[in-house]
Amino acid sequence: MGTGIPRPLLLTTAAVASALLLAPVDALARPGPPGGGGDGVHRERSAGQGQAARTPAKAAARALDAGAPSGPRRGGGYPRRTHLTPPAANPADKSLRLGLTPYHSIAPKLNALQKLGGDRVSVEVAGKSAGGHQLYLVTVTAPESERQAREQDRMRELIENAPAAAAKDRRVKAAYKAPVFINNNIHGNEWEGTDAALKLVEDLAKAKDRKTAELLARTRVYVNVTANPDGRIAGTRANANGFDLNRDFITATQPEARAIRRIAIDKQPAVMIDLHGYVNGTLIEPTTPPHGENYEYDLFLKNSYANALGMERAVNGLGYTAAKDGVEPAVIPFRDQEEGWDDWPPIFTPQYMPFQGAVAAHTIEFPMQVNNRAYDTLPVAELRRRAAINTDIAGAAMRATLDYTAEKRSSVVADQIETFRRGAAGAAQVPVSSETVPGVPGIGPEDVYTTDFPRAYVVPAGRSQRSATAAARLVGHLVANDVRVERARRDFRLGGRSYAAGSYVVDMRQPKRGLANVMLAAGRDISADVSTMYDISGWSLGLLWGASVDTVRTAGPGGLDVPGRTVRAASPTGYVAPRGALRLRLDDPGELAALNSLLRDGVQVRRTADGSALVPASARKKAAALAGRYGVAFRATKAEGVAPLHRARVAAAVAPGELFALREMGFDVTPVSTDVLNAGFDWSGADVLFVSGGLEYGKLGAAARGALDAFLAGGGGLVGRGAAGAALNADAGLLAAKPVEGNGDANGVVRVVNAGGPVTGGAPQHTFVYSPLWFTDLGPGVRVEQTYGAGNPLVSGHWRPASDGAGGPRDAAGRAAVVSGTSAEGAKVVLFGTEPLFRAHPKGAYAQVGRALLHSAG
Repeated sequence: MGTGIPRPLLLTTAAVASALLLAPVDALARPGPPGGGGDGVHRERSAGQGQAARTPAKAAARALDAGAPSGPRRGGGYPRRTHLTPPAANPADKSLRLGLTPYHSIAPKLNALQKLGGDRVSVEVAGKSAGGHQLYLVTVTAPESERQAREQDRMRELIENAPAAAAKDRRVKAAYKAPVFINNNIHGNEWEGTDAALKLVEDLAKAKDRKTAELLARTRVYVNVTANPDGRIAGTRANANGFDLNRDFITATQPEARAIRRIAIDKQPAVMIDLHGYVNGTLIEPTTPPHGENYEYDLFLKNSYANALGMERAVNGLGYTAAKDGVEPAVIPFRDQEEGWDDWPPIFTPQYMPFQGAVAAHTIEFPMQVNNRAYDTLPVAELRRRAAINTDIAGAAMRATLDYTAEKRSSVVADQIETFRRGAAGAAQVPVSSETVPGVPGIGPEDVYTTDFPRAYVVPAGRSQRSATAAARLVGHLVANDVRVERARRDFRLGGRSYAAGSYVVDMRQPKRGLANVMLAAGRDISADVSTMYDISGWSLGLLWGASVDTVRTAGPGGLDVPGRTVRAASPTGYVAPRGALRLRLDDPGELAALNSLLRDGVQVRRTADGSALVPASARKKAAALAGRYGVAFRATKAEGVAPLHRARVAAAVAPGELFALREMGFDVTPVSTDVLNAGFDWSGADVLFVSGGLEYGKLGAAARGALDAFLAGGGGLVGRGAAGAALNADAGLLAAKPVEGNGDANGVVRVVNAGGPVTGGAPQHTFVYSPLWFTDLGPGVRVEQTYGAGNPLVSGHWRPASDGAGGPRDAAGRAAVVSGTSAEGAKVVLFGTEPLFRAHPKGAYAQVGRALLHSAG
């Protein structure tokens, strides 16, 4: 230190954790159990360390996660009392019109229930919503001393971490309380589950009968009172960030989803239900095909179908009829429908929970609509009648689920143990059939979806890794989801490849292998399997998050004897070279965020020929701070800058998820729309317009159109995505590029070929599409930045031709997916036919949009 020789800056683990604000990541989480040997990854902790090491790691993850003061507590017995401070009364709360509980009344009710419930009711703050509202987790169970609670924790840990031993453990069989999770109001304008849950808690608290006492002695009931208080108050489906929370699992961009994830990991529910609306008659999952291929679906279907039958009896038994009340009989999609309500993607709460151990998980849709147009047009008395029916039905579904769990506690727990055992042992999945799942009618080949789990995944270190920043983000996300990851202490060979020390290994012989695989695998093209899907059909963090990930099918004679240590946090990735000018790659959203911070601070940054940023040596101190914050590397370079880089102030007509992504990358963004422009918009505060929806050139008034034209002719740029962006380009007469729309229902992961340069330099070879589009009839000067891959570019998802045979993936093959050029008036334009900012799935493609904005603003 005293020599005066500058040293490279290597950032600490704490700095890396700070960098993870760019991703939905807990930087720390529970390590795997001690063990190793045999065919597993060698672990260097002694057997006595496992339990003690687990709790502080979780506490750190929780603190990083959602900004909550604590999250669900561990330790101590039950009840666990929390006095909640009620928020101020809000007369605008949309629940009030329905005669339901406004958010500001929930805390007083929970305080009262803790007193009423005596020794049965506990309340904890599980986190905060995007809008800053507290999330309340209620636990209802028979009282437990601190010793008894520790014993329940021990058994729960044994079930996951040593399932073969748990299956033989007499105490588990006799005394383990099956955890049931009831999730409510994740869509804010589907209210009634909250009120039914409050009524259920009150009933359980007051009940003196033997059945209730036995129920609470054999189960723990966890109730997420309202998963989306922002939406409950505002009467919106989404939270305050505009996100549909029931599409956010796996990526977990929102604090509400991360709070539910923590509950899933900490409480390990065996059974869960998720209360929604509105489908008449009441819809009760399990679903139609396709069924997620990474589940232990035989165990899941066995329990979910049996529980669904009980809920159906309870709901229909309330006596509501179509003639008298407008209520149709309940529907179980698996039994009653052919397709269109699938459980393929893991983005929904009940489709995520099986990967955390649930052997029954259901979406329940109440029958009587009270939201959207009905909310605004129906008389208050009719709305309240409907809401009361929905609340009654929700309560019946909850009660039936508790009855099923209490009656089948032993088999439910045994099936959860078996789920984890298969993962830990690397056992084959059991295809569903009438023999393997007796008692479930109508099982056919259309219901059989299984996968071939690889032996391991490797996230390489060193030259084999596309982006160390992206790799750290991915590893942190895996660990946050309770997937076990090891980091190699020295070089090794695996699956016929050589890897550097520091590489990460995901041994697929682990209890939550299904979750590891559903995140890292490429996925599957299911276009031929069904004609329609409910939501997205393809995803892959392994292909789309920007990190290089290798699949190891077989480990070879040496097995997975890789000397390594359990990962609690991804290793540091921030770096600053000790001298000279600095090169910052712009291939990751973290690098874009770092660049935008430099530009805001007035640093003179230039673009290099490959699209990277050239940062002057005088900015080394700022670079050091940003390397720590975002986990990015500023490396020494002798490259010359070819053009200055300027701030890109963005006027954006985009979806909420895209707005969120743009701000993650540090762009100054002002939302706009047709109405905003027609009301008069000051274009002097914008450098580039980004359009993906909500802005139609033909609906602009004369003044607004003239102002937009003047902006585009005066140096403003345009980045357009999808049909809306292409239409604005055409209507404004900018680039000669004919958009061709593929099947509007198509979505998934696709192969692409990048041209390199300012927009797609360094981009990954995969991206995401939803309603894919490509460009033909390109005019002079229009540059193809990216094309769809040859043959069938779809890797995973659902993309069929339209009814006329056109618009399929083979029509897109080799076609231009991203183009750029300059209009006759001088506007720089980039058009995307892909969807590189979709719901945080293609994080590795974010930088393409960031580069495009910088290019067009220049």
